[in-house]
Amino acid sequence: MVERQIKLTATEDVKEFVNAASKCDFDIDIFYNRVVIDAKSILGVLSMDLTRVLTVRCNGQDEGFDKFLNKYAVA
Repeated sequence: MVERQIKLTATEDVKEFVNAASKCDFDIDIFYNRVVIDAKSILGVLSMDLTRVLTVRCNGQDEGFDKFLNKYAVA
C-alpha cells in the first residue's frame, strides 16, 4: 500500500487524475480527515474540498500512475 500527498486545483486536474486512476487494475482511494472517496469516481473526487491537500492510497502499484502522481505531488 502506497500513500502520496497531492493537490488538485482545477476541474481539468480532477478529470486527468480520475482518467489515470481508472486505468489501474487495483483500488485507489483519495481522502482527507475522515472523508474517503473512490479515486475512480469523478463525481466523488469533484465533491471533495479541492483547497485541501489530499492523500491518495493505492492498494497496488503501477509505475505509470506513480509517475503521474509526481505531477500533483506536494513537497
